[in-house]
Amino acid sequence: MKLHREGFATLSVTLGFLLLCNALVYAYVPNFLRWSLLLSAGLLALVLQFFRYPRRVIPQVDSSKVYAPADGKVVVIEEAEEPEWFQGKRLQVSIFMSPLNVHINWNPVAGIVRYYKYHPGKYLVAWHPKASTDNERTTVVIAAEKGEILIRQIAGALARRIVNYAKVDQSVAQGSEMGFIKFGSRVDIYLPLDADIQVALDQKVTGNETVIAHLV
Repeated sequence: MKLHREGFATLSVTLGFLLLCNALVYAYVPNFLRWSLLLSAGLLALVLQFFRYPRRVIPQVDSSKVYAPADGKVVVIEEAEEPEWFQGKRLQVSIFMSPLNVHINWNPVAGIVRYYKYHPGKYLVAWHPKASTDNERTTVVIAAEKGEILIRQIAGALARRIVNYAKVDQSVAQGSEMGFIKFGSRVDIYLPLDADIQVALDQKVTGNETVIAHLV
């Protein structure tokens, strides 16, 4: 299993912490060493799965398709006001990433990055109504061939760091890596009102594989 580079520091800290804990258990309560080692192995496995890095290549580069930028479950499909960039109504599709999902985010379309901003904020649960506006988040706008797409990474109650590699005026390829949300949360996509949505509520989607919408 390949490990994402964003997990190297976390894994190093976790290993150091577990080694220290087990050394103390061995020194002071050796009878509990077996249980301590089992718990350590479980925690280490959990961290490793958080940062796993599967190979994902989109099946077909297509300017009319919007691929899922993350693994997870579709929790919102609605017409919504987007005040930060569009300042008007757009179609919003939100994908909830559980702690068991892959936490990498991919660019759903190809184009030029027109806008990028990081917002510090709270850590409300990802499905909270104000998570999109109050939580730690990043906003990226990509000018694609068939219109501008806004992608917003939103931290949740567990997530404490969002990573995003976008730079304004940068050209991004469809399916290329956009960033990473440590320990999962939510990704919102704002599409043109005439976009043809291809997913349903509660549907499980796979980043770089599931088509979220067709652009017209």
